[in-house]
Amino acid sequence: MTVQQEIQELLKGRPKKFIYLDHAATTYVDSRVYEAMQPFFQVEFGNPGGFYELGKRAADAMQAARETVAGVLGCRAEEIIFTGSGTESDNMAVLGVARKRAKEGKHVIISAIEHHAVERPAEQLEKEGFEVTKVPVDKFGRIRVEDVKAALRDDTVLVSIMYANNEIGTIQPIYEIGTLLKDHKALFHTDACQAAGALDLNVEKLGVDLMTLNGSKIYGPKGVGVLYIRKGVEIQPLVFGGGQERGKRSGTENVANIVGMAKALSIAQAESETENARLKELRDKLIDGLTKIPKTILNGHPELRLPNNVNVSILDIEGEAFTLFLNEMGIYASTGSACTSTSLDPSHVILATGLPYECAHGSVRFSLGRKTTEEEIDYVLEVVPRVVSILRKISPLNLDADKVREKGQGDLKYI
Repeated sequence: MTVQQEIQELLKGRPKKFIYLDHAATTYVDSRVYEAMQPFFQVEFGNPGGFYELGKRAADAMQAARETVAGVLGCRAEEIIFTGSGTESDNMAVLGVARKRAKEGKHVIISAIEHHAVERPAEQLEKEGFEVTKVPVDKFGRIRVEDVKAALRDDTVLVSIMYANNEIGTIQPIYEIGTLLKDHKALFHTDACQAAGALDLNVEKLGVDLMTLNGSKIYGPKGVGVLYIRKGVEIQPLVFGGGQERGKRSGTENVANIVGMAKALSIAQAESETENARLKELRDKLIDGLTKIPKTILNGHPELRLPNNVNVSILDIEGEAFTLFLNEMGIYASTGSACTSTSLDPSHVILATGLPYECAHGSVRFSLGRKTTEEEIDYVLEVVPRVVSILRKISPLNLDADKVREKGQGDLKYI
């Protein structure tokens, strides 16, 4: 059978419904969240800054949302700032803290696998005269606490380490890093957008001074984020105007999205135990099936990973071509961070683990969600080996899997 015939045969099995496995990129809005948001579009549409009853009701709803978020994080309501996205929250934390504390020191620490929402602001700080140290990760994409300790300096003013990686799902030792920094003047920020609903977000237990969350990863609306700022921590605002959010983030508040964000976070944390257990079973089944495909490498930590994350590098294929084939078969997955999906650059996260360029380009992320079923996983495991077989027949690559598994030790061997 020719490759063309194989493709035609494969496409005959396309399902009528799509299988969505990109929940790390975004989620649908939960019906309970949608219902909670509805009144604030056409009925309770007042500006929270108004002194009349309609504005007061909007302000009360926003305060209730603030208290809900604070309850999940184990902090005070006044320590919660609402923003327009997780990206804005990350920017506010990194730029706001560093610029405010520039007279105390101009050194910032981040990890080598941070989301671009942290990495790009750090690069901007370098243009402003700051020094940025990127702490490396091990082969599983996990930070070593001793490396953070070694990077600390007297002039370090901020450490920003993500709670769990958006691409490979590896969970970082945030509590241990928080303990390390307890006696250091550096403030500690963590991007917890992927961790919400999966991990404990109690800021006191974790020892963080700032934490980023957003709505679109937890079945809430897009266009809303949260930044927890511990009482006493001062930042320089990014947006100036009417002085909303206690002067830290000006602009008329999006009450509907804020209410939706709080509702989504509340549901995610309340249902986390049962949902995480269900997702782990499906995740492990998918990992087991995919890694049976010859020359396939699991990216990320085998155990300390998010319950819904599966990221693999399938050698001798190109990630974009693979996801396009999956799309034709009704399977929606991604090659990495959704925020940079228009770029053909290889994943900086995969490269940071020591894998070569070819593996970074052949990496694919499947992220499961509330509607993911075992039947869908079975279908994926039926389709993927066939797609891989087709792509390998037309690929110029033929990598030595054993060499690649050594994570970049020595020259990459072609056979």
